[in-house]
Amino acid sequence: MSDQRHVISRKDYKEPDFFVEKVELVFDLEREVTNVKSRLFIHANPARGTGVDDEVFLHGEDMKLVSVSINERRLASGDFTVDQEGLRFTAPREAFIAEIETQISPANNTRLEGLYVSQSAFCTQCEAEGFRRITYFPDRPDVMATFKVTINADKSSCPVLLSNGNLIDSGDLDGGRHFAVWEDPFPKPSYLFALVAGDLACVEDSFKTVSGRDVALRIFVEHGNEDRCDYAMDSLKRSMKWDEDVYGLEYDLDLFNIVAVSDFNMGAMENKSLNVFNAKYILAKPDTATDMDFELIESIVAHEYFHNWSGNRVTCRDWFQLSLKEGLTVFRDQEFSADQRSRPVQRIKDVAQLRARQFPEDGGPLAHPVRPDSYMEINNFYTATVYEKGAELIRMMHTLLGPDGYRKGIDLYFDRHDGQAVTCDDFAKAMEDANDIDFTQLKLWYSQAGTPKLWWEGDYDADAKQYRITLTQKTDPTPGQSDKKPLHMPVSIGLLGADGNDIAAKTVELTEATQEFVFDGVTEKPVVSFNRGFSAPVNVMTDQPDAELVFLMGNDSDAFNRWEAGQKYATRLILSAISNFEENDGNADAALNDVAVAVDAFIGAMQATLLNDGLDKAFRADALVLPGEEFISEQRKPANPDAIHQVRNALRKRIGVALMDDFENTYHQNASNAAFTPDALSAGQRALRATALGYLVASGEARFADLASDQYKASDNMTDQMAALSVLNHLDHPGRADALADFENRFAKDGVVLDKWFALQAMSSRDDTLARVKDLMGHPAFTMRNPNKVRSLIGAFAVGNPRHFHAKDGSGYEFYTDRLIELDDINPQVAARLCAPLGKWAKYDDDRADMMKAALQRILAKEDISRDLYEIASKSAAA
Repeated sequence: MSDQRHVISRKDYKEPDFFVEKVELVFDLEREVTNVKSRLFIHANPARGTGVDDEVFLHGEDMKLVSVSINERRLASGDFTVDQEGLRFTAPREAFIAEIETQISPANNTRLEGLYVSQSAFCTQCEAEGFRRITYFPDRPDVMATFKVTINADKSSCPVLLSNGNLIDSGDLDGGRHFAVWEDPFPKPSYLFALVAGDLACVEDSFKTVSGRDVALRIFVEHGNEDRCDYAMDSLKRSMKWDEDVYGLEYDLDLFNIVAVSDFNMGAMENKSLNVFNAKYILAKPDTATDMDFELIESIVAHEYFHNWSGNRVTCRDWFQLSLKEGLTVFRDQEFSADQRSRPVQRIKDVAQLRARQFPEDGGPLAHPVRPDSYMEINNFYTATVYEKGAELIRMMHTLLGPDGYRKGIDLYFDRHDGQAVTCDDFAKAMEDANDIDFTQLKLWYSQAGTPKLWWEGDYDADAKQYRITLTQKTDPTPGQSDKKPLHMPVSIGLLGADGNDIAAKTVELTEATQEFVFDGVTEKPVVSFNRGFSAPVNVMTDQPDAELVFLMGNDSDAFNRWEAGQKYATRLILSAISNFEENDGNADAALNDVAVAVDAFIGAMQATLLNDGLDKAFRADALVLPGEEFISEQRKPANPDAIHQVRNALRKRIGVALMDDFENTYHQNASNAAFTPDALSAGQRALRATALGYLVASGEARFADLASDQYKASDNMTDQMAALSVLNHLDHPGRADALADFENRFAKDGVVLDKWFALQAMSSRDDTLARVKDLMGHPAFTMRNPNKVRSLIGAFAVGNPRHFHAKDGSGYEFYTDRLIELDDINPQVAARLCAPLGKWAKYDDDRADMMKAALQRILAKEDISRDLYEIASKSAAA
């Protein structure tokens, strides 16, 4: 087990002793045994000094070494050593050429790291450390080289041969084979290498850059999916234009390829000029994809394209700096989506995602800084903290510097570091130098884990017409960090008068543990709109009175805080009712009756939002959704999954009954006979209609379940069908079985769409859900070897079904633990990422906590547990 406990620390970083200037690769592709020849032009690092060891180390895993030659001399077995980490030999001089031949088995690579087979195509995934599963190489991001790649393959099964850069040669070979030669002129680390070969269809378009160059755009998909690429292509072209307009960044090659594959551990990968995508984030048309699918495709296509500069042209020095590229690029894709759609609605979605994924991470056993200090397995640090919290740090820089200052800093960053592998400090330094500012304290966000808590207290002086507000910040201890320093953060504050208009608004800079700020010229006692736009990623601890929250729900000019006020009110209401529920022998209706005045006031505020035609429909749809069961669980210790489920459903029913006429009118008013388009306005209309349907069905009136069933049958688009099926999913209604059977029949051969069907059933609140999930594991379309299938059925059960995952008898934990142990032998990376729900045991009652800890110990007792799963399970168990 010693190798499982090997910890890599950021403080131990040192420059490579040797660099690779150029790489020449030759692949002879076969499914069972692929032969790989590499030619590495290696030179010593001139900064390493004299008298150092001349040993060369090249990473390598899970492959057969055929031969090693140095300067055309084949080495004897005693001239090198090979172990489970890699290859070692002595350098003959300061510069030399190493030629290495290896053999790998793509068909047997279930880890989906390195070179593997997805359906009928060969595909690579090299981030973070997959290249070392292809050939021996210094597989670290600070070793950057140009690549020339020759691919030889059977022409009938692999007519398409792709790699990074430009196609410089191709032709036929003997025996029905052919070849293609690709050359990438831009030095890159090995994690950005890509190869795809197979029988794929191609959809083509083009883009003219700001300087007038024509770029060929191609999306490769499995045959039959050509008609599902239009939106991804349009998103790519809009991304390219946006990056030119907003960042002044132009694409640098004459070809940009995207390939969609069915088996992929991640969402997508930004390999230079050859992005490889999980097919679910490329394929879409109205009858197969929902509005959310279209939004995700738009966002992820943009994200991977934006990496061409923020990640590829300037990359990270080491994996501790991962947020250098990911946090920045998430911020860029969030801003792109905000410009394409509704900015307030996009901000709501971003924060909801942050709270659902990152805040629990910050408050649990897996808490780590945006720039981690150590890891056992780098695959485990592709986290919400690195991505989403990293993006919030960039957003705070943007807020503090303003758009012009931020752009000056970005321009300097790319000018200064183009073609380099750099650090988060280098990024912050560019921002500082361009704006003559000191971000020393702000950079604590990189190194300090945990979500800060923020309290505010206001005092109005009528005589002086001043409003004084005192802010206090505190960050609780996290694993390995007991003492926390005050952070630098922008806090946007608005003061509203009795008429609902702003009296004053400004963004203050909080830098101390406690700090006072003064608003002058305030003519009446205001209502405070605090942390507008979620300007700082914190937990606001101050409780405003219910009446103020209702006022903000109806009047705040900041749309985010208008939504936030509703979420706070609903959360407070539900938490109060849960306490009553536990005191009233589990009667949810009685629990709500005990807070009836607050319930009525909340329903009145919801009605005002529902009927306010001055508000964007997408915003109204979001504002009317109650906080989810998982979010509520995070607000209460110990969490009571049964009580949360029953109380939340009871409140939904009350709202549905009280506003039945309004919801019914909204439902019918937002019906449309127009052809489906994925634009923001149309999507908002469908979202508001779906929200209305959900509350109507929640009212309990049978006619609305019938209405949902009829909607499923009559709809001509996936968005409306899924809206109907989602509400039927929890019911004992004949329309549910009919709709599920129809869905399965129509999409039996479409794996991307059928994943929705798996996920729905896994998240059903019906009593038979776990038994159904077990049955679905035997479905012909399900396989543990496909990450999307695993996530849609097993992952959705754990994350999207708190009631059954946290069943009192432990059946949910037992089932889930069995699956993680099974999955670890197939795909450790996916198993590790799915382990996190078991690590939340400290938030639950003693019985559930004991069962979750026992589940983690059973995982840790697995023979030959992977490093990936061991790290997550051991940290989770030790909390």
